[in-house]
Amino acid sequence: MIRRFAITLSLLALGGCGLRPLYSGGSGGAVAQTLGSVTVASIGGQSGWLMRNKLVERLGEGGSGTAAYRLDVTLDDNLTSFGVRGNQAATQERRTLRARYQLVDLTNGTVVLDSTAGSDAGIDIVSSEYATVAAEQTALENLTEIVADQITARVALFASRTAKAR
Repeated sequence: MIRRFAITLSLLALGGCGLRPLYSGGSGGAVAQTLGSVTVASIGGQSGWLMRNKLVERLGEGGSGTAAYRLDVTLDDNLTSFGVRGNQAATQERRTLRARYQLVDLTNGTVVLDSTAGSDAGIDIVSSEYATVAAEQTALENLTEIVADQITARVALFASRTAKAR
């Protein structure tokens, strides 16, 4: 009984402070509708292919409706070796994935959102070349997930602010 009262009190307090769920209204809400109207332009390279797939998955681009926005993404995927041994062999690598993205309004061609996102990961270089390559690939996949989440969150925030202005 006390727990139920505490939860009810917490919900009332949150409602009073002006916080509202970003995805209120579920799949029929303004944010979800806007995210579904974003088409993702093709992105070159393996990291671009991974990024585009993750963004399409998160934005819910189904191709069923007409696109209102286009998301243009440029990636910078960098692998840097450091921690050099006495024989000049590296012991560590740092994989960095940075994305510059622009959300373009297709009705008039204006850029309505221009931002960047990025993350990095450390990789140990081991004696097995196969294991090192596998670690580099895993790092790219994980970084793609992180950066796609950052982009999606920023586009969703734009969508929520745009919905309030209407």
